[in-house]
Amino acid sequence: MSVTDKLASRIPVLADRVERKDVVAVVKLHGVITPSPSPLGRGAINLAAVESALTRAFGHDRLKAVALLINSPGGAPTQSGLVAERIRQLADEKGVPVLAFCEDVAASGGYWLACAADEIYAHRTSMVGSIGVISGGFGFTGLLERFGIERRLHTAGANKSRLDPFSPEKPEDVEWLKKMHAQLHELFVSWVKERRGERLADTEDLFTGDVWLGAKALELGLIDGVGSLRQIVTDRFPDAEISVAEPKKALLARLGIGAPAAASAVLEAVTQKAAWSRFGL
Repeated sequence: MSVTDKLASRIPVLADRVERKDVVAVVKLHGVITPSPSPLGRGAINLAAVESALTRAFGHDRLKAVALLINSPGGAPTQSGLVAERIRQLADEKGVPVLAFCEDVAASGGYWLACAADEIYAHRTSMVGSIGVISGGFGFTGLLERFGIERRLHTAGANKSRLDPFSPEKPEDVEWLKKMHAQLHELFVSWVKERRGERLADTEDLFTGDVWLGAKALELGLIDGVGSLRQIVTDRFPDAEISVAEPKKALLARLGIGAPAAASAVLEAVTQKAAWSRFGL
């Protein structure tokens, strides 16, 4: 038998001795939750952006669990719901537990995402909660008058121009917005109660839009423990390796091209800064 044949005959034996480790897949959900893609690759969470990462994470052959690493001040309720529902769908298909880990902040839509997990953990300094609804804007009527600009708006439908920023605010429009907020808030509260169940403390303070640090969030039942991802995963799955699946970057970010989107980048930066600044970040 030749040397080559001898080596070839040993390959199956050597392969059998190499044990493939179990995997805990980590998905990073970092940024503001928005339906708009981020042209420069800054943090933006939506279903289109995270679908590939979720698919890869839940697609491991020896998957023991999926960990969600969340750092988000919230954002669009619909995208929050779509991403959370996709996580639950994949978890049910694979039959694996999902653990969420809150970093700096998991608030509003960020906490909605965390509730897609079976268990939620946070650092003692993490800000958690903000179970409420908020929207904001600007009114420019005084600015137009100052510069002698005439606003011309033509609609078909009495409510088509509702909350137009260049027109005086109408009480009936504000009342309509408040009703929309109330409906969204009710859906948010129902989702949290569905996912957290009897772990929640019996207090209505949970749903006032307030936010708490890790230890208090644990006391209120918003999370299941205080600790970091590596600490908890190592304790729970000591023989598993951690595999990180990150959302793909936008095309312009991968190419290193930023100048063509300078104006949108500035607007994006201002919008995201406003979202984070609500939590002092």
